[in-house]
Amino acid sequence: MPSHTAPGSDRIDGEQDVAVIGAGAAGLMCAITAGARGRRVRVLDHANKVGKKILMSGGGRCNFTNTGTGPANFLSANPHFCKSALARYTPADFIALVERHHINYHEKELGQLFCDESSKQIVRMLLDECAVVGADVHTQCTVNGIERIGDHHFRLDTTLGVVECESLVIASGGLSIPSLGASGFGYDIARRFGHTVLPTRAGLVPLTLSGKHQERLQDLSGVSFEVEARCNGAAFRNQLLITHRGISGPAILQISSYWQPGDDLLLDLLPDEDAFGWLQAQQQRRPDAELKTALAEVLPKRFAQRLCEVWLPNRPLKQYTPAQLREVAAVLSAWPLVASGTEGYRTAEVTLGGVDTREISSSTMMSRKVPGLFFVGEVLDVTGWLGGYNFQWAWASGHAAGSVA
Repeated sequence: MPSHTAPGSDRIDGEQDVAVIGAGAAGLMCAITAGARGRRVRVLDHANKVGKKILMSGGGRCNFTNTGTGPANFLSANPHFCKSALARYTPADFIALVERHHINYHEKELGQLFCDESSKQIVRMLLDECAVVGADVHTQCTVNGIERIGDHHFRLDTTLGVVECESLVIASGGLSIPSLGASGFGYDIARRFGHTVLPTRAGLVPLTLSGKHQERLQDLSGVSFEVEARCNGAAFRNQLLITHRGISGPAILQISSYWQPGDDLLLDLLPDEDAFGWLQAQQQRRPDAELKTALAEVLPKRFAQRLCEVWLPNRPLKQYTPAQLREVAAVLSAWPLVASGTEGYRTAEVTLGGVDTREISSSTMMSRKVPGLFFVGEVLDVTGWLGGYNFQWAWASGHAAGSVA
């Protein structure tokens, strides 16, 4: 066990300047930043290891930031809230830290940066930075109670002892992926201290189909192709993956954060083409070919056949009138898919909703209700797109809190 982490058997009674609950991305960044200011910092996590979501991110390579991060990449009831923190700790700042630790990385697509080797390097980097600034990190430590002592202190009753602190930072994350230890702890603490918690739901999550909608696609599980997914004014172009329970893939994960049951979900199956113009060209070039044959050249063959069994009339292209071609084009450019729900927190990458940011300082992440109480990362009502944005919010919000906690 490295010197800056402590096994579950160690006692941690004593007073600190800052206690951080949660040893994930936001909590560790907060600890590093506060420790660099000379603050005595103790990080507490109930899990048996730190940074579990970091470790599993990006297929074990950690999509640690996105070079294009901006406020428009986040959902919140208070959309301006994230601007200050994001402006003061940018992707370039985190990249500089990664480079200082000689971690090789690459851009996969759309500004998404991944480690060349392993996400373990990011966790090691954060723990090494904690060690440099003297921030103690303790795993297997459950917080059983929190009390406010006067105007300037908190007392934490934990399984490893009693900790008192001036500043208390809640970095315990949201409800996504409970198998990694996610819980509603941070929301409970927020409510206890008088904060509003906005309704939560799973985000960046596969969608499920039911009834005839599932039956039509179930045997195509594993088929993948590029689409533009549209819902409630949002649009994302990327891969769609048909699963045995519904649909997934980056395009669907992205749009899921904007979709709720009952909402229209439309998919452009030919995002590179004007569907009507493409059909006209096909009709002129190969009039005797059937529609499913033409579609099989731009879509997976099995999916093209299913489209023409269920959604589109299949016949030789020369038999379609211009009006009928327009009807086919309308389906191809706005294929309506009726989703019934999501796979839920079990597989969701993030939690939408959370602590109402109107009650939090956007520059410091400190409660406007309780001086010395901070909330960072996913526990707040700030949710990024797929592709490194949520890690950048963790770094930025953790840095903002650590700069004053």
